[in-house]
Amino acid sequence: GIFGSEMLGAAQTFGAGAGMSAGMPHPSMDGYGRPAARLPTSQVEQPKEQRWSPYANNGGTCLALAGDDFCIIAADSRLSQGYSILSRTTSKIAQLTSKCCIASSGCNADQTTLHKLLKFKLQMYQHQHGKELATPGIGQMLATTLYGRRFFPYYTFNVVGGLDSDGTGCVFSYDAVGCFERLKYSVSGTGQALIEPFLDNMVAYKNTDMKPTIDRTCEETLELIKDIFASAGERDIYTGDFVDIHIITKDGTRYEQFPLKKD
Repeated sequence: GIFGSEMLGAAQTFGAGAGMSAGMPHPSMDGYGRPAARLPTSQVEQPKEQRWSPYANNGGTCLALAGDDFCIIAADSRLSQGYSILSRTTSKIAQLTSKCCIASSGCNADQTTLHKLLKFKLQMYQHQHGKELATPGIGQMLATTLYGRRFFPYYTFNVVGGLDSDGTGCVFSYDAVGCFERLKYSVSGTGQALIEPFLDNMVAYKNTDMKPTIDRTCEETLELIKDIFASAGERDIYTGDFVDIHIITKDGTRYEQFPLKKD
């Protein structure tokens, strides 16, 4: 019964202990009963920390600038990883509707996934309502989409540009988790610190008394953006190759490509 099984267990334990003491040395002793020699600390393999990140910043710069009756969205086409150029012709801009585009910098994989999801949502909206979603509505939809992934965010920094229901140019700027704001212009990406102060001075006319009485036309704004990217490409190694430019007006969207330095 119970007493017999306890005696059997004790006998097995005693036998195992006796076998170890008779034939096997203690782990801390050598075969002659002396303390075992220890390797120097430098020769002992140290524990290694293995680390992997699901995110990568593939560089690049995105810009959107709104006028009274137009909006221009521009982004370079260089895809980088560290000091390597993976592609020179990868667009960061997606056209969502006839009057709205989005440009995203950051992780290219997340950017592609986000653009695909937004196009799917907009297609469903058009099937259900029989019309395109207005640009301010797209701005709000993107905010809720990003916020819904706040615990594992899309590593993208987005700018949305287009025309609102009144035909006025509008730009929406975002952080990675969906906090957004409507602005006249916005920049994201590795060239942001270079371009934003320039736009503050030349578009918002901050810190200057030279304020013109006439706003720039669409073509004048386009030339300004080309100059901005040419300057940013001289200083930022992740901005270069080409600039994809989408010009949105009441007549639709026009596409242009502007070459930058290849080095």
